Amino acid sequence: MTLLTQVATTWAMTGIIWFVQLVQYPSFAQVDSASFPRFHAHHSKVISVIVAPLMVAEAISAIAFLWEPLGVQTAWQVWLGIGLIVFIWASTLLLQVPAHSRLGSGFEEASWRMLVRSNWLRTIAWSARAVLVSYWLYETLDACKRMGV
Repeated sequence: MTLLTQVATTWAMTGIIWFVQLVQYPSFAQVDSASFPRFHAHHSKVISVIVAPLMVAEAISAIAFLWEPLGVQTAWQVWLGIGLIVFIWASTLLLQVPAHSRLGSGFEEASWRMLVRSNWLRTIAWSARAVLVSYWLYETLDACKRMGV
């Protein structure tokens, strides 16, 4: 169950972060200044409801591998997965949240550009996690196949 949670949450967040990076954040610059605070407030409220449970489930299930690793994982792979999550959360709290806070009172091009540029860190990190958990899934399914399960 832990592996399925990892695969589902990581791939969901990978899809979301690519959408945010390529569609949502660039669209911020297209909203007129009078409407921007309301637009941004809506974005922030709705995206949080979607991503917060996924991020928490991803983190908890990644940490669970410390106690019950898969037979196909090495210790460094488990720590790499956790390290990427720590990196994503740190980037979120230290870079993206402050940028969103500044944008909450109105569009500011410098804050918007910083948000778009710094979000590539999370986009790359979640993409790396997607590769990692997909590898674990592949190896697990292959092991099951070899065992005739």
